[in-house]
Amino acid sequence: MWLLNKLPRKLLKETYGFAASSEWVEHIQKSAVRISSGGSGSLVSAKGLVMTNHHVGSDMLDKLSTAEHNYLEHGFFARTLAEEIACPDIEMDILWSIEDVSARVNGAASAAKSSAEANDARRREMTKIEQEAGERTGLKCEMVTLYQGGAYHLYGYKRYTDVRLVMAPEKGIAFFGGDPDNFEFPRYDLDMCFFRIYADGKPLAAEHHLDWSADGTKANELVFVAGHPGRTERLFTVAHLEFLRDVVYPLSLRGLWRREVQLHTFSGRSEENRRIAENDLFGYQNSRKARTGIYQGLQDQRLMDGKRAAEKKLRDAVAANPEWQKQWGDAWQKIEAAEQAYATFYTRYASPGVGRVGLGTLFGVARNLVRCAEEKPKESSARLREYGDSRLPSLELGLFSPAPVHTALEIDSMASALQLLGELLGGNDPSVVKALDGLPPRLRAEQLVLGTKLADVAERRRLYEGGKAAVDACKDPLLALARLFDAENRALRKRYEDQVEAVEREAYAKIAAAQFAVLGDEIYPDATFTLRLAFGTVKGYSENGEAVAPYTDFAGLYAKSAERKNREPWELPERWVEKKAALALDTEYDFVSDCDIIGGNSGSPVVNAKGELVGLIFDGNIQSLVLDIAYEGEQARAVSVDSRAIVESLRKVYDMPGLADEITGKTGS
Repeated sequence: MWLLNKLPRKLLKETYGFAASSEWVEHIQKSAVRISSGGSGSLVSAKGLVMTNHHVGSDMLDKLSTAEHNYLEHGFFARTLAEEIACPDIEMDILWSIEDVSARVNGAASAAKSSAEANDARRREMTKIEQEAGERTGLKCEMVTLYQGGAYHLYGYKRYTDVRLVMAPEKGIAFFGGDPDNFEFPRYDLDMCFFRIYADGKPLAAEHHLDWSADGTKANELVFVAGHPGRTERLFTVAHLEFLRDVVYPLSLRGLWRREVQLHTFSGRSEENRRIAENDLFGYQNSRKARTGIYQGLQDQRLMDGKRAAEKKLRDAVAANPEWQKQWGDAWQKIEAAEQAYATFYTRYASPGVGRVGLGTLFGVARNLVRCAEEKPKESSARLREYGDSRLPSLELGLFSPAPVHTALEIDSMASALQLLGELLGGNDPSVVKALDGLPPRLRAEQLVLGTKLADVAERRRLYEGGKAAVDACKDPLLALARLFDAENRALRKRYEDQVEAVEREAYAKIAAAQFAVLGDEIYPDATFTLRLAFGTVKGYSENGEAVAPYTDFAGLYAKSAERKNREPWELPERWVEKKAALALDTEYDFVSDCDIIGGNSGSPVVNAKGELVGLIFDGNIQSLVLDIAYEGEQARAVSVDSRAIVESLRKVYDMPGLADEITGKTGS
């Protein structure tokens, strides 16, 4: 997961014979798109057309759907610009500039007398840098912490919020096989979705976009993935990984399992419940399966022994050099102490409401209104980071979103969170007692959701623009609940920042320096939901002693559906049954490569050495789930939709020659 401004050019040249020119890298960088819903995408035409995954766009499909028009279930197909639908609260960013500002950030903390003071100074300086750069460039500027504190880069993005839905296939083909086939291979999913970016009311005249490959890929071909992997923990110390294993993941999985079961129950009560909860249920199923795979990796003694051996080797090298030992030798013990301190309050900080976890969509609105009222009067650099001036446009986009809030689902979410709060902290905990106000979780959730006016965007705007006076005067029950939790939540956050984050930042900066000194500077940082370039080859693998071919085809799709008696989730949409005879069934459909991806890479383009688009990342196989904590290249594979399958389906199944012409560069599209 390489930084685009720090590619291993020597490795690429020696291993693959590929020389990445600066022009090639810039073109890939400025064709890649980061999507605010948590995924990746790419510009695939000069008219602002963005391709990503159906499951990345599913949140927007859900928001745009009604009981009469279920776009998530039945798809959406705009055949003209006029038919494209405006999306209420999506943001698409294109990385335009990168600047290393490590010296300035660290310099701001040089006079600090403690780790906590240094951390505060760095945060203030980071906010100042973002604001100054934004005013100077007009870009959306974000500070990125790399190597857990070893470096600080400033990323400048072109930001777009006028985004319109163009095309999405039916869920039945985009997520063919459902949860049983998720993170598996062979796969037969057309997990794609198209949006269009507009600027000044017109389709964006994109300066860069990816050309489409007419030929796709072949086995063993070099390919690249340009996307935004969310978060990895590969550079964590052993003590830090053990903290994840023993404290973080057990609690996380407990919450995921419980919410998944509750959403199944909620969905079973009515067809409308099933519709409005479908996207949430998929999200919890996906997270549960992914985190289970990571947790198994943390429990794998072979993997952990490998981590211990690598850490010992680095620490021995540091200890053998007196100057290095003096500078960096205490880093590992400091991280261990920080995790031990975190363990004493982690459960509370991870609990709903009291901690950093929310209680549903409307509670999130209430918390933001309460926090904005307190933070906005302060100087930008003195605020909580997410309320700095440079961050407010994105916050406002979500706060004033006209997307519907489904009352029944909101009550169910809040009831679940309140019950979990009681389970984690105990029924006699003062915060639990105050939150429930004498009622059981379900009734309290009904009281709060049915009593609030925060589903009304006009009311949110009135309170936001009215500032502290308006928020303090408002008697809305959800605002009252957010106020009730606010002081303790701030105190827990400050405790985390001072006792854990501050120590980790300084200690990991030392470890990064040691790694550079011992191993050289061609080390990629852990993922941070920022643009990275991974590379590898189209390559099958072996599972249970049998070879798994790198490609599937349309013939395999129909065979799999028939084998499963065409029953959900292997039931083919009606148009796919009707159009079977029109398809070239030997068309390559999905394929795997040994490119390095994790969550957040969904929707990333796969490109060949010419920079042409050959595929669309949508998943990894089950063996790839360990990639959050360690790279494994023997069996772990990235799964992509083949570019040839995308064009074939647009032309012959969906009768959208205009869209197919646009992405392939045909004239008259």
